[in-house]
Amino acid sequence: MIKKLELTYDEFKKLKKYCDKKNIIFLSTPHSFDAIDFLDGLIPAYKFGSGDLTNIPSLRYTAKKGKPIILGTGMSNIQEIKKAIDAIKSKGNNKIIVLHCTTNYPCKLDDVNLKAMITIKEKFDCLVGYSDHTKGALVPIMAVAMGACTIEKHFTLDKKMKGPDHKASMEPDEFKKMITEIRNAEKALGSPIKKPTDAEKTIIKFVRKSVVAKKDIKKGKIITKDSLLIKRPGTGLEPVYMDKIVGKKARRNITKDEVLQIDMVE
Repeated sequence: MIKKLELTYDEFKKLKKYCDKKNIIFLSTPHSFDAIDFLDGLIPAYKFGSGDLTNIPSLRYTAKKGKPIILGTGMSNIQEIKKAIDAIKSKGNNKIIVLHCTTNYPCKLDDVNLKAMITIKEKFDCLVGYSDHTKGALVPIMAVAMGACTIEKHFTLDKKMKGPDHKASMEPDEFKKMITEIRNAEKALGSPIKKPTDAEKTIIKFVRKSVVAKKDIKKGKIITKDSLLIKRPGTGLEPVYMDKIVGKKARRNITKDEVLQIDMVE
């Protein structure tokens, strides 16, 4: 089957031109030293599948090209990943994206183990991604929410085609929907800074609460706790100041349900 689907170098060049025309980044996975050299003139980064994680000679040879390397890690343990990363870095190349992966077609949810992607990121202080073999878009979207900067998903024109990968692949409409959902997930992730959004700022005064007069308070009277309430709107003294104004005098007459301001007390 593989021999039947094999492409010539000229066909690869045609694919590269077509990708350029369509504004698609052309990538291909080499499986020989000759292929590594040939692709050097066509691709901006190298992708190695999980089967080559332990192919240290190829990783070292490719690392010397100086291009980013995307590395699949299916079937591996953390020690094997370390050896691969060390081999690439030994040639002065630190531009690595490590893809967490479970090599099974299709992959069961019980076998995804997405938390391992976090382990890889923390242990090697590197960019991480996820190579997905599950059905549907749930896990890739989860991976993005957990910090994946790259998603690999198999693509097919028809899931009924012959071959081991088609069942776990996405047809065009599904693939497009997955990308839209991933972009939405990225929007939802936002920023690590916690602050009110512009939309929230417009409703703060309606939703938050203030210190309010529970009853009429005459000028010069001592403000007591039982003369105050906390309720909406949030246009006056914040509730945190309630205890600080208890025991102070009213500077003017304060009417029942009036929202207290700092200049009303002395």
